[in-house]
Amino acid sequence: MFMPNDDGWEYLLSLDGMTLVIDDHLGLWVKFVVHQVPQSPTIPHGVDYSITLHNRIGKRLLGFDNAHAVAKRKELDHWHRHSDDPGRAYEFETPNQLLADFWKEVDRIVKEHLDE
Repeated sequence: MFMPNDDGWEYLLSLDGMTLVIDDHLGLWVKFVVHQVPQSPTIPHGVDYSITLHNRIGKRLLGFDNAHAVAKRKELDHWHRHSDDPGRAYEFETPNQLLADFWKEVDRIVKEHLDE
């Protein structure tokens, strides 16, 4: 199967199925679901991904994925600030940038929880 130039594709794909505890005290954890799929107009890079941050009871607090189009927009890559957020367009550049942007938002949310 086609694999784009490696800008972190292999690393991103290696995270599939991984769950990481981010802060045991706050009960925050991250889940990675990443699959190589046939390239298409909606998934031109051929990788379907969902990277999410959850709280102790499993409620999604943050998610970056390419599962559906954001309402009134054509972009399929998007992120959700919380589980009730319908999604915000995300300008996918590379897997490395995707992970950097995700961890930046995770850091922001952890800080918000620590400040409460």
